[in-house]
Amino acid sequence: MKKEKTKYILIACEESQAVCKEFRALGAVAFSCDIQRCSGGHDEWHIRGDVLPFLRGQRYFTTEDGKIHHIPNWDLIIAHPPCTYISKAGSNHLVRHGLLNKVREAYGIVAVDFFQKCLDAKAKCVCVENPVPMARWKLPMATQIIEPWQFGHPFTKKTCLWLKNLPPLLPTIFATPRKSWVKNTHLAKKRSKTFPGIAKAMAEQWLPIL
Repeated sequence: MKKEKTKYILIACEESQAVCKEFRALGAVAFSCDIQRCSGGHDEWHIRGDVLPFLRGQRYFTTEDGKIHHIPNWDLIIAHPPCTYISKAGSNHLVRHGLLNKVREAYGIVAVDFFQKCLDAKAKCVCVENPVPMARWKLPMATQIIEPWQFGHPFTKKTCLWLKNLPPLLPTIFATPRKSWVKNTHLAKKRSKTFPGIAKAMAEQWLPIL
């Protein structure tokens, strides 16, 4: 019997390890990468530092447990770039009473550039996840928009996915949405975490096709 090829996956801008854990549970060699320490409990799977070298193709690194790794390629990169300055939800902070906030605009330009670098990541397959962006930034049209309630969580939170060489994510468990996740969750860090149902669907639906 032919041995199945090992799949190497990077979850960029993830400290919770929510997505990383789901891919690991299915046998993939997945790593999270973020400038923050991981809160997911697996230092041995976490790269603490700048993700840009990996988006450009770097394949050697040291995880937080001190172990050195060198992998042959990235089969999949899933990126969660910061959305504070480009999300549609923040448009009222960018322009208020008809006045443009130049500082937020400058941060937005940097955020858009990083978003594009995520989209251009050197991997066989790429997924970039973000909230609905402001029209002013002219980001590419998302491949699809998903909601937590399509994956077993009773909340609304429109989430865009930009996909390269990946099929759209199929809903798994339909729940009745009771309230908005963003409006009822005040901590930005908590709001940005990937819902377990969505993370599980990514692993179950995308790993077999890599």
